[in-house]
Amino acid sequence: MRSPLSTLLAGTLLAALGFGLAPAPALAAVPAPDRAASVQIAASPQWQPQTSYTVGTRVSYGGKEYECLQSHTSLTGWEPSTTPALWKALGDSGGSDTTAPSAPTGLRATGTTASSVSLAWSAATDNVGVTSDAVYRDGAQVATTSGTSYTVGSLAASTAYTFTVRARDAAGNVSPASSAVSATTPDSGTLPPGTTPAAINGRLKVCGVKLCNQYGKPVQLRGMSSHGLQWYGHCLTAGSLDALATDWNADVLRISLYVQEGGYETNPRMFTDRVHQLIEMATARGMYALVDWHQLTPGDPNHNLSRAKTFFTEIAQRHRGKTNLLYDIANEPNNVSWTRVKSYAEQLIPVIRAQDPATPILIGTHGWGSLGISDGRNETDIINNPVQATNIMYTFHFYAASHGQEYLDALNRASDRLPIFVTEFGTQEASGDGPNNFTRTQQYLDLMATKRISWVNWNFSDDERSGAVYKPGTCNSNGPWAGTVSLKPAGVWIRDRIRTPDSFPTT
Repeated sequence: MRSPLSTLLAGTLLAALGFGLAPAPALAAVPAPDRAASVQIAASPQWQPQTSYTVGTRVSYGGKEYECLQSHTSLTGWEPSTTPALWKALGDSGGSDTTAPSAPTGLRATGTTASSVSLAWSAATDNVGVTSDAVYRDGAQVATTSGTSYTVGSLAASTAYTFTVRARDAAGNVSPASSAVSATTPDSGTLPPGTTPAAINGRLKVCGVKLCNQYGKPVQLRGMSSHGLQWYGHCLTAGSLDALATDWNADVLRISLYVQEGGYETNPRMFTDRVHQLIEMATARGMYALVDWHQLTPGDPNHNLSRAKTFFTEIAQRHRGKTNLLYDIANEPNNVSWTRVKSYAEQLIPVIRAQDPATPILIGTHGWGSLGISDGRNETDIINNPVQATNIMYTFHFYAASHGQEYLDALNRASDRLPIFVTEFGTQEASGDGPNNFTRTQQYLDLMATKRISWVNWNFSDDERSGAVYKPGTCNSNGPWAGTVSLKPAGVWIRDRIRTPDSFPTT
């Protein structure tokens, strides 16, 4: 990832107010057939700039009715139709809403235990806005949720269930049912031991093209990356990591140690000690710690080979007894050939192995971690000239609003031939900013779920850009960390997908 952008005036105002602007929904409205039920909404005063609004205030704008979600003084550019973080759409001003939402799509079971089934789906669309989704089990409603995932509990072991979902808007209009999905809970005697990802899976190892647990079974880890410790280390606190482990249910924390850009090279002792501390904090919470040597500029990792040997020697020596580690030795090699990256890896890996013979080592690929695609190359460079070492994986990075079908296809092809770990991705543009492309991101997530490719999202901070999950000011205010009140749209979306239960086979 690139270094933070200069803070704009609007970002400063938002941080002072304690919230961030969210982008307007990307999906176009899809009208559904009229329903007999309707709701009358009285017209409210027109929205005006340079006006103080408090929570609960209603205004009219563009023929629509909106309710204030956060107290603020309005500015030009913060119109209700473009700032869903500030305003909730209610319906047509002075009229009625009789249009039902479309049916939710893509309903799927994402995990099962002996007593629960976790579900996820793609959001319905509506002419005004969907306010909640209702979850049905065997035809009976069992829950409502404002998100696009839900875990249905209190189920019987070894039992088949059928689920559907319906969407509801603010006027009470209800969508048709989604397509049904069936899932069977396992026998209660087959539940895995342990209570955390690290306790269940133990020391990981590479088996074929998969990442496997202590039982030799392929697993998929899902989690978050920190931003650069030199800029956003204050976002990694006991409280925030408690939330990441227990509210988000994350499996892995990527500790992003920039080498240049004000990072490790400016104070090796301080930054190494901070990494030691964060490894211990992740370990105490049952998460895997992915130590990321975040070289970026210059793009040739050999520039930092001596520094990398010093750093990883100490990290591996101190933590080699732990079973919850992963080493990522080159973040995003760029403007450099694969041969040079391979040479770097083959010089550094023996240094690490002299201290820690067992922890998996991840190797960044050329073209900014794109398997060479961003440099006009592809994965065949690696397939035809692999790193000569064992228990290694290759990394892949993508940003869904910038990296389309060509990158998705490369990941699909390469993961059949190489062990791949997606150590960084975002739902927005390659800068970590701009609009979110959740539809494309879901295509990547579906592929990675099918192939059990582990992934880490960028990033667990309150950077002003859209890729940071928390709203500006959250870290300085020390939260709140749990729930969604402090999250930007990308944060709400990715938390929803991390926190569904894992499927970690043990037999």
